[in-house]
Amino acid sequence: MTAPRMPAAALAGVPAGVQAQGVWAGRRQLFVRFAGEAETATMYTSAAMLKEIDRQLSRTKVHSIVIGGRDPLGNLEFLTAAFAAGAPPLPVPLMLDSDGQRPEALAMIAPYLALTQVTVEFVGPDATRSSAIETLAAASGAGCAHALVLCPREDTSDSQMLRLIEQAHATSAETEVVIHPLLTGEPPMLDRRWSTLLEQAVALHADTRLAMRLPAPAGLR
Repeated sequence: MTAPRMPAAALAGVPAGVQAQGVWAGRRQLFVRFAGEAETATMYTSAAMLKEIDRQLSRTKVHSIVIGGRDPLGNLEFLTAAFAAGAPPLPVPLMLDSDGQRPEALAMIAPYLALTQVTVEFVGPDATRSSAIETLAAASGAGCAHALVLCPREDTSDSQMLRLIEQAHATSAETEVVIHPLLTGEPPMLDRRWSTLLEQAVALHADTRLAMRLPAPAGLR
């Protein structure tokens, strides 16, 4: 009899560290990171990954587990095999951090998530950000807590950020919004622009806040 095939994925490890950004920034987490093209990767079956999570949790205390890295929802078969009904429940909350490019895939794992975090880094055309809003809608529809994290670049305008916040509010009033501002000058300082932006943002969506990212190597994502 042929043994059932175990889904496998390339992971950049399952390290413990401090979350650099978003709603749970500063929390100690276990990172399940799908590898990017230039990263050193190890192939894990879903069973091997769960075994590694168990091993890590027996050795260190963490607030939660985060699924992130490159295109995590592109590995849906792997994730559903790992966290499907019938698997032992995780002893800590499970968080997904993605760019929101696969909203249709979220429903399959939303029941196992404590938080869906959509991180927008303002790379590429504005049209690609509509799927980030669709992912928030999918998380809301599944009854999963959800957040929009904005990581602007030097060329990101206030109007781009405010438009996304407005869309997030129209999609779900329960969205938590975190803006990670850019520091400017020498030494780096927070420009007055950001307090003005926050005033405009909370007028659109009350649950909006500014927060600083934790830089590497202390902060991971």
